[in-house]
Amino acid sequence: MIKKWIDISVTIKNGMARWPSDPPVLIKQTKNIDTGDNDNVSFLSMGSHTGTHMDAPLHFMPKGRSLDKMPPDAAIGVARIIPIKDKVSIKPDELRKHRIGPGERILFKTKNSTYWKKGSFNKSFVYISKEAANYLVSVRVRAVGVDYLSVGGYHKDGVQTHQKLLKAGICIIEGLDLSGIKPGKYDLICLPLKILNSDGAPARAVIRRRK
Repeated sequence: MIKKWIDISVTIKNGMARWPSDPPVLIKQTKNIDTGDNDNVSFLSMGSHTGTHMDAPLHFMPKGRSLDKMPPDAAIGVARIIPIKDKVSIKPDELRKHRIGPGERILFKTKNSTYWKKGSFNKSFVYISKEAANYLVSVRVRAVGVDYLSVGGYHKDGVQTHQKLLKAGICIIEGLDLSGIKPGKYDLICLPLKILNSDGAPARAVIRRRK
């Protein structure tokens, strides 16, 4: 039996949770068949790091590569979803228990996935500590994904975690919804919008359970 693809991206909508300093989401219909227009057309306005999205090195490094110049296969392939028990941050001691190896794509499932049911931004989300970022760099992972809007914390390690991962060429996926998803190995496809010289862009992420 062919296993089905599961969408783990967040639905973009007006009033959704966003980073406090990012632009609000505005989706407005500008043409409507029901009111006599020939077609339906919508106007979209949002930040480049809205909902499920990917970060480019340019996001935290002035001379870093933009997302449209990053290899697309970094977020396409086998990925492993790892459960995180720590309710504050992801730390090296917990990561060592999972024996993460070179080239892996790791998606972290934390308590954060429950926050997507609320419209407001939660500043106390679980994040990747700078020490854990160092560990992930040392084991040479290829990509990391988190189930909230930032790999780094709101109050701590925000810049440091981003810079450590991006400088090492590790692909960053943020804003995943892993609620209801069991840990294990999956096929992953995550592709961001191709925007010229982008520091980041919204993406659609889907997974399929492997045998």
